[in-house]
Amino acid sequence: MNKRPSKEEYAAFYEGYINLVPEGNVIELLQKQAERVESVIRALSDEQANYRYGEGKWSVKEVFGHLIDNERIMSGRLLRIARGDKTSLPGYDQDTLMEGHPFEAYSVVDLAEEYAAVRYSTIVLLRRLSPEAWMRMGQVNDNTASTRSIAYVITGHELHHLSVLRDRYDVQI
Repeated sequence: MNKRPSKEEYAAFYEGYINLVPEGNVIELLQKQAERVESVIRALSDEQANYRYGEGKWSVKEVFGHLIDNERIMSGRLLRIARGDKTSLPGYDQDTLMEGHPFEAYSVVDLAEEYAAVRYSTIVLLRRLSPEAWMRMGQVNDNTASTRSIAYVITGHELHHLSVLRDRYDVQI
């Protein structure tokens, strides 16, 4: 899928993420992103992975945990919309999810393994979608969303957090 979603396909909140995605095939972009992110995670020491740049901020491990959680949720939404489910899908509270799981206990190998599994699942799902499924529309958190826009949000959301990791955590991306 090479065509960027139109503004009618997503909530205004997601525009910043979608605008971060470079031109190209979104599946190929997700594959390249996965290779880069896995190598970044595996290169971290435990000390680096436990770093927080400020009081009350997530650790590097928690940022990667958030990316994993977000992709699972977004891929579930994408699947349901792609398959024609018209149920209005709920939002989620990222802070509640973070409080509910001990990413601090993960090793960097654990994080890399879980990230890789989630991303592989997303890519396989996207590869199998028909052209019609990419364009299907649904409701997420009382907003319109297309299958295509969610794939772009997954990609752009990760790009956003990678820049935060680079700029605020001094992680070599």
